[in-house]
Amino acid sequence: MSPSRLGRLADVPVLLVAAVWGSSYLAAKGVTTADTVTAVLVLRFAVVLPVLVVAGRRRLRALSGPQWRGAGMLGLILAAIFLLETYGVVHTSATNAGLIISLTMVFTPIAESRVRRVRLPGAFMAAAGLSVLGVALLTQGAGFTAPSGGDLLMLGAAVARTVHVLAMARADSVRGAGALSLTTVQLGSAVAVFAVLAAVPGTGASPWAAAVDFDGGDWLGLLYLSVFCTLFAFFVQMWAVRRTSPSRVGLLLGTEPVWAAALGIALAGDRPGWPGLVGSVLVLVGTGWGRSVADRRGEPDRARDPEESPAQTSRTPRRQTPETSGTPGR
Repeated sequence: MSPSRLGRLADVPVLLVAAVWGSSYLAAKGVTTADTVTAVLVLRFAVVLPVLVVAGRRRLRALSGPQWRGAGMLGLILAAIFLLETYGVVHTSATNAGLIISLTMVFTPIAESRVRRVRLPGAFMAAAGLSVLGVALLTQGAGFTAPSGGDLLMLGAAVARTVHVLAMARADSVRGAGALSLTTVQLGSAVAVFAVLAAVPGTGASPWAAAVDFDGGDWLGLLYLSVFCTLFAFFVQMWAVRRTSPSRVGLLLGTEPVWAAALGIALAGDRPGWPGLVGSVLVLVGTGWGRSVADRRGEPDRARDPEESPAQTSRTPRRQTPETSGTPGR
């Protein structure tokens, strides 16, 4: 089979991952309440971790002490991302959540340019400004009001994702660590944080209490988040980057906010009003434009072993490849 046809075949499951991720905000909103955020996070990843440990046990045993510590520290940032995202989606619409978090696509190159002291092209800065303006309109809903607390939490999550991307790409301690083992240790560290928070009095329901209160629909939603939004998404990305280019995969995953907005409006009845609709378009145009400008500045695409760590393959996360685009699944 020709490489071009193989690449097109790889596009289908990757596009499905983008759609699944776009739906994850709606799924999380349906399963989680303000009182069950940490409990749901513990339950969600308790399903995922054993599978990752079994799949990557050889790689885990090969990790050095510094790699374990580095991945564990990255897991603390990952925990902050999940907490901000999950609390945020509880307090805002699924449409707003999916579009605001997409600002990571423009925040990351801006932050990287500051770290490297490299000037970004004017076209990128214009695209970033367009995205920020879009978010400002999006958060107004049907009228001009202050952004909701959930909107601000999602904005914080976008900033935290940017920090995570930069830390993943620049941390010397995780060089040589495979993507699967690195993800497993990070998730293990994050789950430890969630479990500690869930055990603190006054932070909400315990995982056991939340599990007892779940009905069949809640369990289906939780399994969807665990199996499809995390395991399926991660392994599809690993499969796809071996058969196509990281940038091509990243471009397809960049359609996530489109799916989030479409599903939020179609299934959740989100009604952003005319300011929100205009803002949605501006966010999508701005992030797409910014990504294309950043991609043109990046190195030529090349397929790579999915077990290479991001630090091995690129010291700059301008092109957010699947292994450096933030969270391993939504």
